[in-house]
Amino acid sequence: MSATADRHDSRFPLLAAILLALFVAALNIGLWWWGNLPHGPEDWHGPIRGFSVSVFQRYQNPLKQDFPSDEEIDADLKLLRRYTPRIRTYSTLENPQVYRLAEKEGLKVMAGANIDPRLINNEKELDTLIALARRYPETINRVIIGNEVLFRGDLSVEQMERYLDRARAAIRQPVSIAEPDFIWIKYPELVQHVDFITIHLFPFWNGVARKDAVGAALGAYHNIRQMYPYKPVVVGEIGWPSNGDRHEYADPSVSNEAIFIRDWLNAAKAENIDYYLLEAFDQPWKENLGEGRTGAYWGTFNADRQLKFPFTGPVTEDTAWPWKALAASLLALIPMIWFARKFKRFKLMGRLFFCLLIQLACGLIVWSATLPFNFYLSWVDWTMLVLLFPAQIAILAILLINGFEFTEVLWRRRWQRDAALLQPDRPERQPFVSIHLACYNEPPEMVIATLDSLAALDYENFEVLVIDNNTKNPDVWKPVQAYCEQLGKRFRFFHLEPWPGFKAGALNFGLKETDPRAEAVAVIDADYVVRPDWLATLTGYFHDPKVAVVQCPQAHRDFEHNRFRRMTAWEFDGFFRIGMHHRNERNAIIQHGTMTMVRRSALEGTGGWSEWTICEDAELGLRLMHAGYELVYVDELMGKGLTPADFKAYKSQRYRWAFGAMQILKGRWQWMVRKGPLSPGQRFHFLTGWFSWFADALHLIFTLMALYWTAGMVAYPQYFSLPMQLFLIPVIGFFFAKAIFGIVLYRARVPCGWYDTLMASLASMSLSHAIARGILHGLTREKTSFVVTAKSRRLGESGFAAFAPVREELLMACALVLCIIGMAHSFGTRYIEGTLWMFILAAQSIPYFSAVVGAWIAHKAGDKVG
Repeated sequence: MSATADRHDSRFPLLAAILLALFVAALNIGLWWWGNLPHGPEDWHGPIRGFSVSVFQRYQNPLKQDFPSDEEIDADLKLLRRYTPRIRTYSTLENPQVYRLAEKEGLKVMAGANIDPRLINNEKELDTLIALARRYPETINRVIIGNEVLFRGDLSVEQMERYLDRARAAIRQPVSIAEPDFIWIKYPELVQHVDFITIHLFPFWNGVARKDAVGAALGAYHNIRQMYPYKPVVVGEIGWPSNGDRHEYADPSVSNEAIFIRDWLNAAKAENIDYYLLEAFDQPWKENLGEGRTGAYWGTFNADRQLKFPFTGPVTEDTAWPWKALAASLLALIPMIWFARKFKRFKLMGRLFFCLLIQLACGLIVWSATLPFNFYLSWVDWTMLVLLFPAQIAILAILLINGFEFTEVLWRRRWQRDAALLQPDRPERQPFVSIHLACYNEPPEMVIATLDSLAALDYENFEVLVIDNNTKNPDVWKPVQAYCEQLGKRFRFFHLEPWPGFKAGALNFGLKETDPRAEAVAVIDADYVVRPDWLATLTGYFHDPKVAVVQCPQAHRDFEHNRFRRMTAWEFDGFFRIGMHHRNERNAIIQHGTMTMVRRSALEGTGGWSEWTICEDAELGLRLMHAGYELVYVDELMGKGLTPADFKAYKSQRYRWAFGAMQILKGRWQWMVRKGPLSPGQRFHFLTGWFSWFADALHLIFTLMALYWTAGMVAYPQYFSLPMQLFLIPVIGFFFAKAIFGIVLYRARVPCGWYDTLMASLASMSLSHAIARGILHGLTREKTSFVVTAKSRRLGESGFAAFAPVREELLMACALVLCIIGMAHSFGTRYIEGTLWMFILAAQSIPYFSAVVGAWIAHKAGDKVG
């Protein structure tokens, strides 16, 4: 990544781009390969001693009285006969033809009676089992009365002992009850009522890591043998799931299932242990029976009757990985080559980083599109997938857009359009500038401070128009009028009442009153104090007829000793130090309505200030770009204003910006999507520049959906299952990536310490809900009120009133906390999906808690500015 390499690849841009893209594609394939390295457990040769069997096909469900046919059962038994001489069943009322068909195939059956709290049904099960055992004495070689009845607490030990005694008295076959090992330890008297002990061993549900699982199972087996040496012990169920929810240290996967089963088969053979593997076939209907998603994936065969893994040779987790890796690489290849060639001006590390980001996004798309086919999804899951997959694409798009800004800011060789202060012109060459100051109900002393700074300008050819629109109280506007008269004829004051159009209406009035000599119109807010050389060092740009706007950053003063104003000042600073430079590279800056100068002929020639949007400044900038003009951004603090006075003002300002952005997006949509005067870079920035705000809107929508879904999981777990990792991992990755991008860029570009960086991040996150509301309202409404941002503090607020501006955020935060508590109580940390979901709920709550904290900081900070 040296300078020599940069010079070398600049001579061969296409070849260098292709090589870089191929290198990243190779890394992608290597990553898929590494994630699917073959595992090599000991081979298994010979028959399996037994399988527990449920013969329901993929889309059948006994809970819905949907049973397999004789042909389907016979096909299953023929398949199993190739691997084992014995099977275990669980019910005699369900699929009684199994025993007849098993006899035909020569299979031995450990037949089970399903015992539960339904006493009448128990009688039917027991009577049927006794009849079948008598009818098929050579096929049914063992009998199980009840499966984990005591574990579930369905019946008492005494009741089960009576059932066992009846069965033993009625049939010749050995009789037992199947329970986990600890039940046999807890109820030793049970042993006197069985002919053999049947234990279930599930190191997975004990949270044991796969590498320790066989040892744990053998330990439990030996413990029972030592306690009851006079009774035969049969392992009625043992296995490992291939998919589903992680349980503590136990991870369900195909390779883990293969390794566990093959290790167990060899260990059981060495110690002559009698066992039945759980289970022969995956049973999708078991997904909502209390085991979470994992219940569907215990089969050695999947629900389509395909063997999941070989019994000899290495095991690969995903046998289709080469095709997925190739698809991801091919999907990313052309975009990577295009980017690496188009942006050869970036340092090699930057091109490599963004190509990796492209490849990551394409890999996630392939992963997200293929992973669902590894699961037995219900219609609810598929509905969620269809709804959320576009949201995942949007998340990846936002990530790439943020990543492009990150790459350009950090790894540019230089800014292409870096404008600086100019040498002042001689008075006779100075363009005449008309400075327009629109104000509404502003404190007179604040406006007078602005007028004093304008009077001190080191410039000959200018005028100042103070346009007060719709201020009702004469005590507010008359002192400003009187002060303008004191300052002389350069300063003209206008009071408009009533007057339409908000700020744009006032500025359009000022445009009509502008001195005919004016070549440029400068606009500042009523709270700004400007540098004396503002006009002198910048108006020279207007000698270039292509330049329509000269824009300086929005900056702030008197914030250092006020915690709230300080955090908001640094939050504002991030956009002007980072985002404006990024946009300026393609002549696509956002014109903001202070510290800006506009060529008068361009302003009037394109229609003046737009009164149909509350962001008339940003709309004008876009309109001038559409007209073919250049906008110059000079990153020099030529004036400083006041931050919003309190959290209510801070929120309302950002809401207005978001609402106005959507008005512009709707009003100028054709400009942005159709080829025309706007360059591709300008269309890119005006379409994607608001994507981070769209992310806030998506966050609100996703949070509301998450609240609904969590309530469903807690109250109705039989209908609402835990979200799949497919939905969760991209969201968590996006959360971390966005946080890292933001903090790294801040530390690189904004001249503040770590404390101010973190406080600025808090301020930014606190606006998420206001932005989301502004975006959604802007998309669904035509107009909203123009609320002037208060710069002086509202006095006399109580501590309770401090939270009035964040009522909605406080309610959302409380709702998310209740959801986390409900999840912890209902699911605990048994499932990795549950833990991830609680993490997402906690992450979703951060913007809402940030707003509450921000409102409290604003309340406690007070107003230190006079």
